[in-house]
Amino acid sequence: MTSFLNPAEVINLLPLKEEMIVADFGCGNGYFTLEMAKRLKPNGRVMALDIWKPSLEALAFRAKLEGLNSLIETRWANLEMPKGSGLDDNSCDLVFIANILFEVEKKEAIIEEAKRILKPEGFLVLIEWEPEKLPNKNFLFPIAKQEALELLEKFGFQIERELALSITHYGFLTKSMAKPR
Repeated sequence: MTSFLNPAEVINLLPLKEEMIVADFGCGNGYFTLEMAKRLKPNGRVMALDIWKPSLEALAFRAKLEGLNSLIETRWANLEMPKGSGLDDNSCDLVFIANILFEVEKKEAIIEEAKRILKPEGFLVLIEWEPEKLPNKNFLFPIAKQEALELLEKFGFQIERELALSITHYGFLTKSMAKPR
């Protein structure tokens, strides 16, 4: 394990298949998005969602340079709002959430939105900073591993496995169980 996350190594841990539709919540400039798109060729799709438009523009440019623009759709989204992704119910096979929960107060809203857009039996991947390893704790809302597990379970996610990532991060591959009526 290293102290930094390697996108290719992280993506290798995921159950990606060519035809999948993946939502990357808080994609930033595409640190993980581009790697996922490479694994989803030729028929998959990554919906890259972020609230910061310059990041989305940078990602769109990089996707074009790498010949992945047909696999990546960038969208502005406020994931703390109800239906904030703008995606349809039951439309995604996997939702990828990396390093964003520590930045937001409305963590439940983000997990709820992931649950809404996931197909039955879809996967949710959560990767977060270990609270004591955050480089800057000002204005942040860290979430401990146990707290994250409880949040996921509250929304009906079952842990498939813990992801061995690094000394700075923890992560889970979870599966969405039957949706509440």
